Amino acid sequence: EKLRVSEPSNAYDFGQIIHAVNISKDKAACADLLTITDPKKLPTLLSNKLEGEILLIFIQSLEQYVLGKDPGLVYRHLLYLSKAERFKVVLALLSKTEKEQVRQLFELLSENRNHQYSLEDLESLRKVYEL
Repeated sequence: EKLRVSEPSNAYDFGQIIHAVNISKDKAACADLLTITDPKKLPTLLSNKLEGEILLIFIQSLEQYVLGKDPGLVYRHLLYLSKAERFKVVLALLSKTEKEQVRQLFELLSENRNHQYSLEDLESLRKVYEL
């Protein structure tokens, strides 16, 4: 059964939805959540709860469900995700395979570029992700 996702009003609600998404590994529901969530709010909504599993399901959901429709939204989510608390720690703990998934999303973003970000923007964000 597909999870129903509504826009979270606070970090607690967001955390509950993320927890449910993570347990069910429902990438479509995760993509729905990321589509209705303003990327600027991501650092606040994540609070100090960012973990490797969450980062990866975000990456996979953005790649599989959002990239084809709105590469600009994917770029903005990656940008604000990098400003979240614990981002550097989570990044440092990713395995080689997991980092490869992130790298792949950046490759696809450069191929599907639109007016919302330049190659220079993408390159500087790639550096933040240590790719």
